[in-house]
Amino acid sequence: MRKLIVFNQVTLDGYFAGPNGDISWAHAAPQDAEWKGFVADNATSGGVLVFGRVTYEMMASYWPTPQAIKDDPVVAKGMNSLPKVVFSRTLDAVSWNNTTLIKGSLPAEMRKLKAESGKDLVILGSGSIVSQLTQEGLIDEYQMIVNPVVLGKGKTMFDGIRKQVPLKLTKTRAFRNGNVLLCSESRSQG
Repeated sequence: MRKLIVFNQVTLDGYFAGPNGDISWAHAAPQDAEWKGFVADNATSGGVLVFGRVTYEMMASYWPTPQAIKDDPVVAKGMNSLPKVVFSRTLDAVSWNNTTLIKGSLPAEMRKLKAESGKDLVILGSGSIVSQLTQEGLIDEYQMIVNPVVLGKGKTMFDGIRKQVPLKLTKTRAFRNGNVLLCSESRSQG
């Protein structure tokens, strides 16, 4: 059985995006060698990327471009070559390399994906998917990069959570650029 992991950057006040979806703050920290190495390792370590429509459209509009390949060739290669799944009720087709569109029930389809053999599933962005799958107890691990910035308002991944979700902190790592990695396992999987 595959694990379902959330990997997202959040602000100190808990937002994964600004009020209008802005994520420029997530790229504002100094890009020192330690941070760049961590990002490159993450992008090339494998797994199946999981997106909702909004995040998929944002990622698909950037990573396959010549600009992305020029700016960050290692990450672009990983993003473009890894298998991807997008959950959407409104998309009719997907064009980004190695992407599968799933239109069925999010919890039911995710249970099927988790039951398959293969590499772990990793959700990037996609706050509404994170919220829905958290409520269903389907997320095994949360990997959050806390950025040293406060927005005051924005979008949370956990909007609409109706009950407390117990987690166990399993790993931390502080980066010289001020970002902090917090890894937590879910204590209640569904």
